[in-house]
Order: sequence, then C-alpha cells, then structure tokens
Amino acid sequence: MATILVVDDEEPIQELLRFNLEKEGYKVLIASDGAEALRILEEKNPELVVLDIMLPGMSGLAVLDRLRKNPKFVDLPVIMLTAKGEEIDKVLGLEIGADDYITKPFSPRELVARIRARLRRVAPAEKNNEIIWHDLHIDLQRFKVTVRGEYIELTPKEFELLRVLATHPGKVYTRDQLLERIWGYDYAGDTRTVDVHVRHLRQKIEKDPSNPEYIETLRGIGYRMKG
Repeated sequence: MATILVVDDEEPIQELLRFNLEKEGYKVLIASDGAEALRILEEKNPELVVLDIMLPGMSGLAVLDRLRKNPKFVDLPVIMLTAKGEEIDKVLGLEIGADDYITKPFSPRELVARIRARLRRVAPAEKNNEIIWHDLHIDLQRFKVTVRGEYIELTPKEFELLRVLATHPGKVYTRDQLLERIWGYDYAGDTRTVDVHVRHLRQKIEKDPSNPEYIETLRGIGYRMKG
C-alpha cells in the first residue's frame, strides 16, 4: 500500500489523518514543518503528500514550489489543505503545481476518497500517438477527435485545450496556466479567452453542455477533466 506524507503542524490534524489513513491500509509519515517535510521526502519517497498551506517557518506554498522545481518530485501528487476563505492561496497553490486542494474543516472520508482517487488515477492510455479516456479518443498525429464514436471537428486551440486537460484527468488548471500553455507568454488576450474556448469545446463534446460529463469548472479557479 502507498505511503502518504502528512505535513501539518496541528497535532489533532496529524492524528486524525494518521488514524483514518492507516485504517485504509496506507503507511503514514508525519512532518510538522516544511524543512522536516523536505527531509522526509528525500529519505522516504512517499507516493503522495497532504500539505497544509499554513506552516511555521517555510510555508506550504514554499514547500510546494521547492518540490516542483526538483525533477525528482515534479510529478509527485500533492493535495493542499487550506483554511476556509483562503481563495487566493488555493489559486497560488494550483499555479505552483498542486494537484488538488481541500478546505478545513474537512471530512476525513472526503480526503481519503480524494487520496485514493489521486493514487489510482493514471494518465490515459497513450499508444500510437492516441489518448483514450473513457469514450473520448484523441488522435495526436492526425488531430482527430471522436466522442462516443462520432467524429468531432475542433479548431487548433480547442484541440490543444482538450489535449492538455485529457492528458492529466483530475488535475486542476487555472485559467492563467491554460492561457500561458496554449496561447503562449506573448498572447495579449485575457483569461476570458479560455472560458470562451471551454464553452465552445463543451458544445461540441458534451451531451449536455450545461451539465458537463468531461470538463468540470472549479469556480474562481479554473478547469479540469473529470476523473
């Protein structure tokens, strides 16, 4: 079973998570500050990190930034813990590279479910330049997309937007990240461009664009492909 590193300076939170995660069969490591967390990461190589933003000394955001700049940990799943109302911290965490976040106070059952989903989630099968995610097929070589067996005609930007989201299902992308990744640093537009393209993409691939089964909106944050 996977090893989970919990980084939080509140002992009740540490014990709550240790109890619930060990009950599910996970091995749990505990760190009370950022420096200890980085040391444990180097020594123990856990499969996932639950990281509180508010830590003594080095903040959780600083720890996350260090992880994402280290090639060894660039793909390590990180779930951030944030206090209620810390919207800007959520956005910053996602921009730096957090995979998900959960707001305190939280349900241990919900956090365990998110951890389980994150650990079993792997990138969709990529074979012969094709991404297959449920009944969505993306041919990367011929720039062809089929949904439920039906060919869907996309613009180049819509295709790239779908490719980015489908390559990492469940990963949250902020609007700024998508704008930078798809349109580039020098693009003079704003994040509404992303919203417009997501809306058009949903109209083409979703059975009901008002109740999407593929592309999920995280209000005030951005978008992700549903896991």
